[in-house]
Amino acid sequence: ILVLSGKGGVGKSTVSAQLAFTLASQGKHVGLLDVDICGPSIPRMLGLSGREVHQSGSGWSPVWLDDNLGVMSIGFVLPATDDAVIWRGPRKSGLIKTFLKDVEWGSLDYLIIDTPPGTSDEHISVVQYLKGAKVDGAVIVTT
Repeated sequence: ILVLSGKGGVGKSTVSAQLAFTLASQGKHVGLLDVDICGPSIPRMLGLSGREVHQSGSGWSPVWLDDNLGVMSIGFVLPATDDAVIWRGPRKSGLIKTFLKDVEWGSLDYLIIDTPPGTSDEHISVVQYLKGAKVDGAVIVTT
């Protein structure tokens, strides 16, 4: 489920987090993926700042908030929480591809994807990489 909006500051990350919490509280296995590469807010919002992902030969392990709620964000791999990420399209696209293909989510009922504001490289990349998958829908957040 993609969570999008045409502008910033409307609560996409809040909606993404609450949707993930709600589905997980119903016993569903949920992944929450923060693809706002230049402004990752999910780790801070969920109290997970400073946590790290672990990489093995079979991929990256998300940060598990609960047994059935995993979280992945570039915010987990930055040296400091306030570090700026200034990347162009191909590099952003490569990281999103890694998040979608190389993260060991296990068997998920839902993958909630928190996107940046607007219609940028991140949105195009996510849609292209998920083209073959069954996408259940999107939530558009407005004010």
